[in-house]
Amino acid sequence: MNLWRKFNGEVIHEPIVLAVENAIRRESEAGHKLMVCIGSDSQVRGEKIEFATVIVFLREEKGGFMFINYDSIHFKMRIKERMIAEVSKSIQVAYELCDLLDKYGVELEVHADINTDPNFKSNVALKEATGYILSMGFEFKAKPHAFASSCCADRVI
Repeated sequence: MNLWRKFNGEVIHEPIVLAVENAIRRESEAGHKLMVCIGSDSQVRGEKIEFATVIVFLREEKGGFMFINYDSIHFKMRIKERMIAEVSKSIQVAYELCDLLDKYGVELEVHADINTDPNFKSNVALKEATGYILSMGFEFKAKPHAFASSCCADRVI
């Protein structure tokens, strides 16, 4: 997970922690209160699984923006494994950013593209994903409240 982009496709050349810090500073100087939501989604395409992980910056009552990372693997996974892989990618980014976000007083949520309704296939991973995220100390949202993964990452994958 090295190459990050902005929504417009512009490559972020600096380390993601520095890019996030610069974004926080810029938004704070403009008078915006921020919240960050991190989520991932995936698509199976033949023998390949493509992942998108997003860092969504929400400005209180003023819209938002996001940074995007793409990754892919050539490996077969069952639905449960794939859902946990998505969560793992989100947690990896959240862990990398949590000290920085604490420093600036920015709230953080990790969003999982896992449905709370047992009638959906992704629900098989809900218990494990919830435990994984909460044990890392992060605020957790699942569908239908997990817009970072189910809307933002889903849109760019």
